[in-house]
Amino acid sequence: MSDPYGKITEGKDLIGKIRNWLAGFTGYVQRENRRDADKLLRETVAQRYEEQWDRISQLQRQLIADGKLELVDDLEAANIKLRAFVDRARHASYGYSGFFDAVRVNQAELTKVYEYDATLLENVKKISDAVDNLNASLGTDGLPAAIRNLVTLSQEVVDAFNHREEVILAAQA
Repeated sequence: MSDPYGKITEGKDLIGKIRNWLAGFTGYVQRENRRDADKLLRETVAQRYEEQWDRISQLQRQLIADGKLELVDDLEAANIKLRAFVDRARHASYGYSGFFDAVRVNQAELTKVYEYDATLLENVKKISDAVDNLNASLGTDGLPAAIRNLVTLSQEVVDAFNHREEVILAAQA
């Protein structure tokens, strides 16, 4: 499987980045396919983040096995943020009237949504790298800092998704 970050950066523009990363995403900019494309994007994003959530859960089990219970709670903060994000992304409403209606969502607003979409996709790599760093930090003095970094990055993912929803909701108002 190719490197997701590499696929994202191959595109020359926001749409190209998203299209390169997600197979079957050619209809992303076509009005009649935007609702389905949004669902595809959110399901793909949720799947990628859920894979990282699973990795964090495995690290928590490792910490428990090593008797580092005080760090399990700290790591749980990142895990809860990612789990909540995955659930919101996967189960958010899509395709409702006006979501990507060309009359109600102008090009500037669509560009903002695409920017948040690209950010969400790019942040999967950041989370993955942070989990790798956390794994490498097990048994070292750097573990608490690695956990704090992962918690911070997890919050950034939640914030990016919140901002994406704000743009969409503002377009409907």
